[in-house]
Amino acid sequence: MGGVELLPVGRRVAYWRGRRKLSQQVFADRLGKSKSWVDKVERGVRSLDKLSTLQEIARVLRIDAAVLVGRDAEPVEATDRVEGVDRIKAALSRYEIPLGKPAGRRPVLPVDRVLRDVGYAWTTFQYARYPQVIDLLPDLLTNAQRSHAQALVTGRVPLVEAYRIIAALLVKLGHCELAWLATDRAMLAATGDRGLVAAAAVQLGQVLRASGRAREAKVLTLTAAYRIASPVVEHATPAELSLCGTLLIQAALAAAQDGDEATTTELLDEAAGIAERVGDGHDHHRTEFGPTAVDLARTAAAVETGDASEAIAWHEKATRRTGWRGLSAEHRAAHLLDVARAYLHAGDAVNAARALTQVECTAPAEITHRPVAQDVLAEVARDPRAPTTIMRLAVTLGVG
Repeated sequence: MGGVELLPVGRRVAYWRGRRKLSQQVFADRLGKSKSWVDKVERGVRSLDKLSTLQEIARVLRIDAAVLVGRDAEPVEATDRVEGVDRIKAALSRYEIPLGKPAGRRPVLPVDRVLRDVGYAWTTFQYARYPQVIDLLPDLLTNAQRSHAQALVTGRVPLVEAYRIIAALLVKLGHCELAWLATDRAMLAATGDRGLVAAAAVQLGQVLRASGRAREAKVLTLTAAYRIASPVVEHATPAELSLCGTLLIQAALAAAQDGDEATTTELLDEAAGIAERVGDGHDHHRTEFGPTAVDLARTAAAVETGDASEAIAWHEKATRRTGWRGLSAEHRAAHLLDVARAYLHAGDAVNAARALTQVECTAPAEITHRPVAQDVLAEVARDPRAPTTIMRLAVTLGVG
């Protein structure tokens, strides 16, 4: 078909109508439209913004609807992603340090260099550049392990942080069992350091919730939250408060998943009180904790408990806060995905599609790399009211 794939959708309709030897009038009759309508579509005067209309045109032309929306962007291949996860798995499977294997020709990096590399990996993750993070993590973990072996005290921080990033990414990608291994390693490496244990517990809570172990997640994160919290809140540092508040959010989301709405509200209210002391605009321990983060968590909790109207109300409040735009692309995109789910629960496919479009604009990899996002996309694309842009995205990703 050559250059036809580069044509606007209306021109593609005209091309295939010609291939099927249909006049505009016959084509219009089969669609139940006027000849004028067909002419305007083919000239690009009238846009095709309904998925149901595109599907009907494709049926009449005896082609796949994907041919009309175009495959200018090739379907996302899962191969690279799978290979990347396999490399991370291989890195987690090495036991060079306990077995006393030599480091080989690769030099052992100093702790400060590994810390910089860890910081870069976290920043890349928060920008939602997941393919790049996948590429970074195997070597980062190996370097962190070797650095820790030479400097057991100072090397512990980058090692725990490397495991945390791996777990955060693997949860996104839907590899919960492997993420659990990473968080277990993080907790063991952090043992004896109250702050590091609390930081590792944030990811462990995420992993347990993603694995359907809500009650275990609630108990663990609450224990970690109250262990890091100072008995006198005025004496706690902002970093400690951020960890405590984030862990309370994790516990609240676990309670919501378990159907305990009263505990969910109580824990989120407690987190909100702490957030007021911390304020927005901070990122202690990569938590981005503050009043806006608590409002986003209220949205997620409401989605979990099935209260779509409350979820949407909290979303609208959160996005009016000045702290909203200060959050990372990853945080905002993950929230917008929750909002899309809320609109779906409310039977509002149009606004669900808008939320998904915002996700793609904010962090495209949030859709291309998250199985849960693709499930939401497929559900929205099946609705006849969904806009063409959503169908095009669904076709590009091969979901539906």
